Order: sequence, then structure tokens, then C-alpha cells
Amino acid sequence: MPENAVHSVLIFVLLLQAKHFVCDGPLQTKDMVHDKGIYGQPLGLLHAGLHGTGTLVVSLAFGLDVRTAIALGAVDALIHYHIDFAKERLVRSQGWSFNNAQFWWAIVGDQFLHNVTYIAMAAYVFG
Repeated sequence: MPENAVHSVLIFVLLLQAKHFVCDGPLQTKDMVHDKGIYGQPLGLLHAGLHGTGTLVVSLAFGLDVRTAIALGAVDALIHYHIDFAKERLVRSQGWSFNNAQFWWAIVGDQFLHNVTYIAMAAYVFG
């Protein structure tokens, strides 16, 4: 892969990770966290929608065509929602909290899967 293509892939993934930080950090409320563990609840859906919208914005800013940007945003929202839901259901069903190592493993696993999603998107865009 040419050097400029490698840089493009890394910048694209970095922008998606920055988007992830904003959506999972400052834009995420306590109520969103609660709703992520109840399938179909509005604030859980809103949280995933913010991620999808962020991916749409990153994709458009990166110069991708509108159709691809919309598709990536929709895929990100769908995958993000289900990763978060599965993690919340696991944590709640096991009664894990901040004091349990398994809670933190679930958090790290959740973040790992989100990053795998971004790498897969980059592979699609640049593959």
C-alpha cells in the first residue's frame, strides 16, 4: 500500500476514534447508559444514532460520497447499538459493578469491538 494510502487509513480510523470519544464521553448521559441495557429504549437508540451521525460527518469530511457515508453511519449505529446492548445485558445479568474485574473486562471488550468496527470500515473504504 502506498505511503499516502497508509496515512489516509490511519487518519480515517483516528477520526472515527475521536468521534467515538466525543459520543461515548461528553455527549453520553447517565440516562443513555441506563437505556442501553433495555432493548429499543429511546435514549439507547439516540446514543447509537449519535455515533452513526458522527460517522456520517467524519465520512463526508473525509471526502466519501454521500451514499457510502450514509451506509457507514447506519452500519456504525446498528453495530454500536448491539455491542452496547450486549455489554449492558451481560454486566447487569451478572451484577457486576465498578468493584468487579469482570466489569472492567466487559468495558474494555466493548471498546475493543467498537474499534474493530472502525478498522473494518476503513478496510471497506480503502480495500
